[in-house]
Amino acid sequence: MTSIPKELEQDADVLRFVGRFGEAIPGVVYFQGETTLLVDRESLLDVCRFAVEEEALQFNFLADVAGVDRLPETPRFEVNYHLLSLSRARRIRLKCRLPEEDPQIPSVTSVWATADWLEREVFDLFGIHFEGHPDLRRILCPEDWNGYPLRKDYPLFGYEETVPSPKAPTKRGWYSTLSD
Repeated sequence: MTSIPKELEQDADVLRFVGRFGEAIPGVVYFQGETTLLVDRESLLDVCRFAVEEEALQFNFLADVAGVDRLPETPRFEVNYHLLSLSRARRIRLKCRLPEEDPQIPSVTSVWATADWLEREVFDLFGIHFEGHPDLRRILCPEDWNGYPLRKDYPLFGYEETVPSPKAPTKRGWYSTLSD
């Protein structure tokens, strides 16, 4: 049974989610006025569709998708979905935890089109794969970049082969032009 914090025992939104999905929402957290639902990744897409389609919820705006590397904790990765109901001025966060051995999660681009670039950013920086994403490729780093820069085990200055060695100063300083 899902444990609901005392502050949220009467919250209609939380009760709707937990009533509909039960064990697929293994936890609810209330901290600093923010509500977070822990969601099993297998149920994520259904929970997201419910958040949008349920007349009483209307979480029609995906504000952000954020990756988290929780190393050394297990499961290692987390993907957070920050949802907003514009008509009701309500916020809620959905959180999925993923093991290091299998950092995959369903894409929610079929629910919110804006998830396209947000998921690409999480993929690019954390290496979390979004199954069913229409165009999952790097968005910030070059295509041939080695590794995922926001992982906690990523070297501070990158891997040796990806760090260019500085050029010797030219008469114009550290930058050179074709005429130098």
